Amino acid sequence: MSEFVICTDSTCDLPYSFITENGVVIQPLEYTNGQDTFKDGPTTDLKQFYDNMRNGVTYKTNASNPTDIEETFRMVLNEGKDILHIGFSSGLSSSFANTQLVANELSEEYPDRRIIALDSLAASMGQGLLVYYACKMKREGASMDEIADWLRENTLHACHQFTVDDLKYLMRGGRVSKVSWLLGTLINIKPVLHVDDEGHLIPLAKVRGRKKSLISLVDNMEQTMGSYKDRNEIVLISHADCIEDAEFVGNLVKERFGITNIVYNYINTVIGSHSGPGTVALFFLGETR
Repeated sequence: MSEFVICTDSTCDLPYSFITENGVVIQPLEYTNGQDTFKDGPTTDLKQFYDNMRNGVTYKTNASNPTDIEETFRMVLNEGKDILHIGFSSGLSSSFANTQLVANELSEEYPDRRIIALDSLAASMGQGLLVYYACKMKREGASMDEIADWLRENTLHACHQFTVDDLKYLMRGGRVSKVSWLLGTLINIKPVLHVDDEGHLIPLAKVRGRKKSLISLVDNMEQTMGSYKDRNEIVLISHADCIEDAEFVGNLVKERFGITNIVYNYINTVIGSHSGPGTVALFFLGETR
C-alpha cells in the first residue's frame, strides 16, 4: 500500500498542534488589507487580526493560487507519496476548483502517483471535522481509498451552526442587505446560519440577543444530530476572538449531550474577514445539515 499524505486548506481551523502531530499538509489561503497581502498560517496573530477589524480595518480574501497548490503537491509527490486532499467548500471559494485543476494536470505528469481531491462542502472546523476523522482512520491503518469512501459518505453529515455578533460584516459580503443590517443592529438581532448541502452559508434563523443566539446553536444541534449522537466522539467549536462565548456553547453541549471531548480554536483570517469578530461556530456529526 502506497504511503499517502492528507492535505487540506488553512480554512480547516484545526489547532496546529494537531496538524503537526498528524503530518497534515496545509495549503494557505491569502488575505489582504488593501495594501499588503498575507498568507493565513500558524504565525498569524489572530487576536491582533480581529482587533484590527474592530478598529476599522477591512480585509479581503483570495482563493488558493494554482501555482502555490502545484508547489505544495509537487513537494509531496516528489517524496513518492500519494495525496488525499480535503478541500474548502466549493460553495464558498474557487479554491477547490483550482485544486482540482492542478490535481488533474499533475496526475498526468506523475502516472505512478495518485491524487484524490474531495470537496468538503464545509468551512472552518466543519472542514476540520472531516480532516480529524480522516486522520483518525489513517492512524488506525485505513487506506486512502477507505478514507475517501468514508468522506464521500459522510460529508453531508458534517454539521455547521454559526452566529455572528455584528451584521455589518455579512452586509459587506452581500449576505444581508443594508436595511437588514440597520434594523437588526437597532433591535439587537443576531442571525444564526448554517452551511447547506451545496456548501453555501445560509441564514437559518434570527434571534434577539447574543445569549439566545448562542443557545440556539445547541438547540439546532439537538434537532439535526438525531441518531448520530453516539457517533460524536468529538465536537469542535471555532470563534473569532470570543473564547468565553465559545466555552459557554461548549458547556451547554456537555450538559445537554454528555459530550466532553470539545476542541476550541480561532476562526481563520479568510472566513473571519467575512463573518467578523465575535463569530461563534459549532461543528458535529448529524443526520442532516
